[in-house]
Amino acid sequence: MATATSIDGKTVSRQIKRQLAERIALLHVQDIRPGLGTILVGDDPGSHAYVAAKHRDCREVGLHSIQLRLPATAAQADIEAAVLQLNTDNACTGFIVQLPLPPHIDTHRVLALIDPNKDADGLHPTNLGRLVLGMRGPLPCTPRGILELLRHYDVPITGARFCVIGCGVTVGRPLGLMLTRRSEHATVTLCHEATVDTAAHTRAADVVIAAAGVAHLVQPDWISPGATVLSVGITRTVEGILGDVHPHVDRVAGKLSGATGGVGPMTRAMLLANVVEIAEGISESTP
Repeated sequence: MATATSIDGKTVSRQIKRQLAERIALLHVQDIRPGLGTILVGDDPGSHAYVAAKHRDCREVGLHSIQLRLPATAAQADIEAAVLQLNTDNACTGFIVQLPLPPHIDTHRVLALIDPNKDADGLHPTNLGRLVLGMRGPLPCTPRGILELLRHYDVPITGARFCVIGCGVTVGRPLGLMLTRRSEHATVTLCHEATVDTAAHTRAADVVIAAAGVAHLVQPDWISPGATVLSVGITRTVEGILGDVHPHVDRVAGKLSGATGGVGPMTRAMLLANVVEIAEGISESTP
């Protein structure tokens, strides 16, 4: 039985990081040393592992990194103070607040405090507004990584029919905006928990991107033969990490990225790219 071509985010992200390392070295020659900051609150194992991976990536490409850690009991004022600290730290070119924050914290208030020009995640309200208006600014990392993967694997975008499952602020909503820019000009359907017969929408799509966080939601009979499928959402279980796409979809799809090794490495690579591009903007403005 034929199986889908695997979309390998690890390989593509390594290529991107090699290119970023060269750009960072050029910035160093100009005495500009870009740095990524992270604010991590609490003890969530997934968040700790993800932040640790980001700092490993920084060491790999020669990017300075700054880590601020706070306990799960940290008050709103403590987290806001950490944001303001990185806003004014000249060694920090761009930074992120790792989500989720503890339930007693007003997440929107914290994120709104980030200097939009240091928004490495591309999720500040100002930068999302720039995206809506077609203005230049840091782009959300996961949607940007998805587009880079599709282009690397020669998946047609312009004029293609996309079905995105999930309307979260980190993936689904910004991805829909990016896919409808003039540079992409795709036709996009966004599905969510109130969508009637999601499978009917996925069967009509050339590309299906599952970002719902529901294990094995997308079944083989949801996919048109030869379609491209990206599994973005994950569910952590005692059996391991399960993706939104059932493994047997590889018997139907033409190209497929799985729960691990696909979009995840690309998200981290795009975070580095955002920081480098912010630093290059500083370089362009330096007399």
